Amino acid sequence: MAVRLLIGFDYGSKQIGLAVGQVITGQARELCVLKAQNGVPDWLKVEALLKEWKPDALVVGLPLNMDGTPSDMSARAEKFARQLNGRFNLPVHTHDERLTTFEAKGERIARGQRTHSYRDNPVDAIAARLVLEGWLEANAANLSEP
Repeated sequence: MAVRLLIGFDYGSKQIGLAVGQVITGQARELCVLKAQNGVPDWLKVEALLKEWKPDALVVGLPLNMDGTPSDMSARAEKFARQLNGRFNLPVHTHDERLTTFEAKGERIARGQRTHSYRDNPVDAIAARLVLEGWLEANAANLSEP
């Protein structure tokens, strides 16, 4: 099966950002932010989004340290990726998410949105879009149709 549509996740212990992207354009857009309790989302909401969008695969941001080594959150993000695969039987890929939150905050500022209103305007969905676009760019050659 060819991969055409993907959902990207910016995993966090309190919030998980989601984005949707397509292989044809190599672009993604922010979708939403789900609340999480200690890294556990409302799985029914995740399921509803996957049923609505019908992605071919999922991409989870992998929070690495700046030197490329795993961070404290790396194992939790990898566990989340395995849970997505186990629950929904979709291919799940991870992608280095270093600096995506920093870049997402910069985008929010460029849009003229306040930087101190993180609660009201989280950057997680923007970060998920950046993760997904990064994965699409890194894997473009492998995803092109024959």
